[in-house]
Amino acid sequence: MKPLQSLPLIALFALPLTSFAQNKDFHGPKEWKNLAPGARFMDRFEPLPAVGKLTSDTWGIDKVKPRYIDNGIEDPKWSYWGGNIIKDEKGTYHLFVCRWPENNPKGHFMWNRSTVVHTTSKSRFGPFKVKQEIGGGHNPEIYQLSDGRYVLYSIGKYYLGETINGPWKLKKFKFDSRDRRIIEGLSNMSFTTREDGSVLMVDRGGGIWLSKSGLGPWEMVTQDRAYPAIKGRFEDPVIWKTPVQYHMIVNDWYGRIAYHLRSKDGVKWVTDPGKAYAPGIAVHADGHKVDWYKYERIKIFQDEHGRAIQANFAVIDDKKHSDKGGDIHSSKNISMPLTPGRLITLQNKVMPTDQTKEIRVRIAAEKGFDPQKDIDLTSLKFGAPHEVDYGRGASLIKTEKAGKDLIAVFSGKGNGFTKENFAGKLLGKTSQGKLLFGFTRLPWVTYGEPILSSRNPKLIQENGTLKLQVEVSNYGLSASPSSKVKIEIVSEDGSYKKSVSYDLGEMKPWQKSLITQNAPEGMKADTEYLYTVTTGENTGHPLVYKTYRPKKRKK
Repeated sequence: MKPLQSLPLIALFALPLTSFAQNKDFHGPKEWKNLAPGARFMDRFEPLPAVGKLTSDTWGIDKVKPRYIDNGIEDPKWSYWGGNIIKDEKGTYHLFVCRWPENNPKGHFMWNRSTVVHTTSKSRFGPFKVKQEIGGGHNPEIYQLSDGRYVLYSIGKYYLGETINGPWKLKKFKFDSRDRRIIEGLSNMSFTTREDGSVLMVDRGGGIWLSKSGLGPWEMVTQDRAYPAIKGRFEDPVIWKTPVQYHMIVNDWYGRIAYHLRSKDGVKWVTDPGKAYAPGIAVHADGHKVDWYKYERIKIFQDEHGRAIQANFAVIDDKKHSDKGGDIHSSKNISMPLTPGRLITLQNKVMPTDQTKEIRVRIAAEKGFDPQKDIDLTSLKFGAPHEVDYGRGASLIKTEKAGKDLIAVFSGKGNGFTKENFAGKLLGKTSQGKLLFGFTRLPWVTYGEPILSSRNPKLIQENGTLKLQVEVSNYGLSASPSSKVKIEIVSEDGSYKKSVSYDLGEMKPWQKSLITQNAPEGMKADTEYLYTVTTGENTGHPLVYKTYRPKKRKK
């Protein structure tokens, strides 16, 4: 049996977790107890930075005091929520966040009338000060287009700015679900830019969408949600891309647990083991905990290498229903530093086996990190993430200097790589006993593959002849070679079954092809059919579409 976390996302947790998923404070499968130190995303959170003055003279229950009120953004007159940070070319940090008056009688539930504000700081930790009110909106997230403009999304709308300082114009996205079910409404979206400048988006329900321009129309590519296949109640997805892979974190508020997922292309995902975050992560360097009741709307700030180096959360000191206007309760945005992954490169060109004599990993030197001095070499493991995360993987046999960099040479035994892996992982400790980790692309893996996705086939009449028509689009980053489109056809009553295969020519990225062929013998224009369409079997990235029939409302 494959290790649990190496399974495709839909299979992950499928049976073992379903019976436990409705338990409050679900902690994950038993295997997670065997995780190596530093394997979880949650292990990357570093102590809260000392920003300004440590004080208890502020709002909140005793569990969240004393604290550095200049961390993130905080103001006794306002309740803040959500928001992410962008750094400009002059070194200023811009946090776009929403707020509402703290003294409003609705308390926290004034959130649905919140205002998006533009705040700035000279430090990514804060304090952030309001520079401009932009307009109504909730759960904002900002991203930059390839032409330099900025999109400031909030639920149900977006603002388009010529610069990061505006001026801002209110706009509406257009969406094309492409015959797919929108799983849980179009809200709480998160965005990341691909290599070609197009933008990938995940919606609250876990559907994956793409837009060539980043402004829409947004086209839905997936059919199943990207999240773990459990009976959770998911919200707050955040997505980001590094030079190695795509990342996502999503929170299951039903089980009070957040998951970290990774993907080669942003379409197919695997779930890493262990919690991504949980209450209790906000701790000062001296061990004092700022025990926020709830952490939501996580956003990620990346450095110049694309690494996640900070998480921003919306936090509240008590239950949302306890927060009334003019009381001691409120909410704010906090900044939490993350341990950055080290810059590593795998030098082997062929997938290693247990018999491989040497696996060579180059660990780059950078400001503040000397790999020749700052690593506990005895702690290092390298290989497939599903091995390394459990303390297994290949062991170090020697090191070599390469200028200021270090070549770590591992034996092949236990590396665990299979054709399903798209990233290698290094895990260990620094010479000071702190977390050290890094991901690398695998030279034998093809990235940016074609992604052929079909719409639902339909029957049409053309010159008196019944035709079967299907539209296929290439959402990948490279051209697709000639391939086949396989269509399984079943009538709704099951009396008719047929399987056909049609030729699909070469397709460039973002190209759409419309295949129209004579309908298979026996198909009738007045009959409803269900289709299963398989595309891209020869591209390394096959996708399967199945007819979705919306449930009819009862009159």
